[in-house]
Amino acid sequence: MVLATSEPFKSQSKTVCVIGAGPSGLVSARELKKEGHKVVVMEQNHDVGGQWLYQPNVEEEDPLGKNKTSKVHSSVYSSLRLATPREIMGFSDFPFNAKKGRDTRRFPGHEELCLYLKDFCQVFGLREMIRFNVRVEFVGMVNEDDINDDRMKKWMVKSVEKKSGEVLEEVFDAVVVASGHYCYPRLPSIKGMDLWKRKQLHGHVYRVPDPFRGEVVVVVGCSVSGQDISIELVEVAKEVHLSAKTLDIPPGLSKVISKHQNLYLRPQIKSLEEDGQVIFEDGSCIVADTILYCTGYDYKFPFLESEGRVEVDDNRVGPLFEHTFSPSLSPSLSFVGIPRKLIGFPFFESQAKWITKLLSGKTSLPSCDEMMQSISEFYRSKEAAGIPKRYTHDLADFNYSDKYADYIGFPHLEEWRRKLCKSAILNSIENLETYRDSWEDDDFLQETLQDPYFSQFYTP
Repeated sequence: MVLATSEPFKSQSKTVCVIGAGPSGLVSARELKKEGHKVVVMEQNHDVGGQWLYQPNVEEEDPLGKNKTSKVHSSVYSSLRLATPREIMGFSDFPFNAKKGRDTRRFPGHEELCLYLKDFCQVFGLREMIRFNVRVEFVGMVNEDDINDDRMKKWMVKSVEKKSGEVLEEVFDAVVVASGHYCYPRLPSIKGMDLWKRKQLHGHVYRVPDPFRGEVVVVVGCSVSGQDISIELVEVAKEVHLSAKTLDIPPGLSKVISKHQNLYLRPQIKSLEEDGQVIFEDGSCIVADTILYCTGYDYKFPFLESEGRVEVDDNRVGPLFEHTFSPSLSPSLSFVGIPRKLIGFPFFESQAKWITKLLSGKTSLPSCDEMMQSISEFYRSKEAAGIPKRYTHDLADFNYSDKYADYIGFPHLEEWRRKLCKSAILNSIENLETYRDSWEDDDFLQETLQDPYFSQFYTP
């Protein structure tokens, strides 16, 4: 066993393991480094970027993602572009500027965002803290008897060097889990699914449309990826049938369907037959070559042993105070990047700053009982609103981001950032195929350039 050097608690400097070198892991490492903590980032891939590090080779991957030892982390497909403008994506002191000679579009492709993260890593000297091609296999408390004493909490991290197979065991004062939540496919339960003999795959391993040329394809799921991939497939497939929970779809998608004679909107699938038939809830049926599931992802932390203190129940990770801290294990165990449907990068940054201040002793959390009460009230509010448990972390609330920022004195989201985000959403609803390239921003710029933060970074 290798014991990571740890200074006494009173020094306020901790040894911290950050799991993942994607956006949330990198900004966490940056904040921890600034505060003087000793940081090790463990990343299973060969470079930074996390989900944004494109992996083209998926031929040997289990197409439905049931293999627990998956080699494919990224779910990014070749043509994927950002669904939100680049201006709102950047960290507070490192804007996502357009750079000459690169993808300068307001909605750039995934490669450009990955390059931005590499720039961020270089500017703040983070690469020296990252161990690449290292898979974390176990995270657990060293001594359960010390769980009620923050000064004594220690974490064992067991990792494997993927190329050599070398196993390393280390002890840290704290662990920040920033491993992402778009790599474990979530699949529906459909009658006959296990007996259907033709091709089935999850969007996790979709990369390019060519393999589906001339096929009849059923795309299950009408979220962003389901829409994007369907629009791409109609150019090569014989037919594309988009199966949605509701036929009450946005105007932009209706326009796309009316434009393409080989794109059809279907209700949910009732059953799959061995002869290749796909039977829908309205009684209609087709014979398909492929079913592509764009049905989302599960939160999973297969390496974490918390003795039941943090569990995933129908995609609810909890109990977590403010989607970040396990009340009984805080602040030595924290999670960054769990929430969805918000402006991610600024929120991840606020999470990282809060975690860092707590580990430095500059601020404190409510008592365990108070945090549990807050969590219970939050769960009850979700239930009262009729929101299923699996959507616990879907926030879609600017005000929540501001509330979170108030914990550490982090600035609220700028008004221009809010407006730009809302405008992009509305444009995508109305003009699904064109909104990324038909942006009219004269009115936006006249108002936004008055904002001192934005104007110092924007170059016409």
